Amino acid sequence: MSKRDIGAEILDGINEIKEFKKGNLPLKTSELSEPSEPKVIRSKLNLSQSAFAGLLGVSMRTLQDWEQGRRNPQGPAIALLRIAEQHPEVFANLH
Repeated sequence: MSKRDIGAEILDGINEIKEFKKGNLPLKTSELSEPSEPKVIRSKLNLSQSAFAGLLGVSMRTLQDWEQGRRNPQGPAIALLRIAEQHPEVFANLH
């Protein structure tokens, strides 16, 4: 892993903001995709409902409600599902 120069990164960011405000640079944006259904993600990770709920920090009942369409994940749960889907190695290292 390479060593980062956080100070230089912050200064670069400030300079980008200044250039954007002057109209010299386009605004850099990223659009996050919606994660797949929790059941699909859990199946890809090959985890039981109990294990997946534990990794997400939710009750098994909550996970079951998501999987059966009675409720939808909100806020941080969506972010965790996105990470589980796009970077499954993070979850593989936890259990």
